[in-house]
Amino acid sequence: MSTEELTLRRIESRDDAAVAGIIRTVMPEFGADGPGFAIHDPEVSAMSAAYARPRHVYFVVERAGRVIGGGGIAPLEGGDAGVCELRKMYFLPEARGLGQGERLLRRCLEFAREAGFQRCYLETLAGMQQAQKLYRRMGFEPLCAPMGSTGHFGCDHWYARDLSKPLD
Repeated sequence: MSTEELTLRRIESRDDAAVAGIIRTVMPEFGADGPGFAIHDPEVSAMSAAYARPRHVYFVVERAGRVIGGGGIAPLEGGDAGVCELRKMYFLPEARGLGQGERLLRRCLEFAREAGFQRCYLETLAGMQQAQKLYRRMGFEPLCAPMGSTGHFGCDHWYARDLSKPLD
């Protein structure tokens, strides 16, 4: 499949049900469906409204009119104003291995820089090994403890990236 068949765009209200479905499908696949995980965040059902605020963005990956993945940037709750968080980046199995994670992550980091953030933080799980490989390849460095107050105490791996460093 060529990338020309895949569209990366900002979320719209018509995408809310599809994005919520992806989050609610993918997170349990990795054991992230109990307390302390983003699957329970109130914004999951209305992502377009949640990311319509300043310094927030959520992108979707679409193929033939169907949303198959997404991810976004928002200020880190309980964190310094210069720190953003990569949030709710998930792909259906059919979208994995197509290079869309890197494409989406690059666009998110570009937005973060444009929005004036200096650092990007993310939380993930030990079982999300492919995602962690991508994060490391894209310049994220592991942290020993979480940042901010996201409420996602179920996550066990944390990363941050200095946004002043160029993307390779």
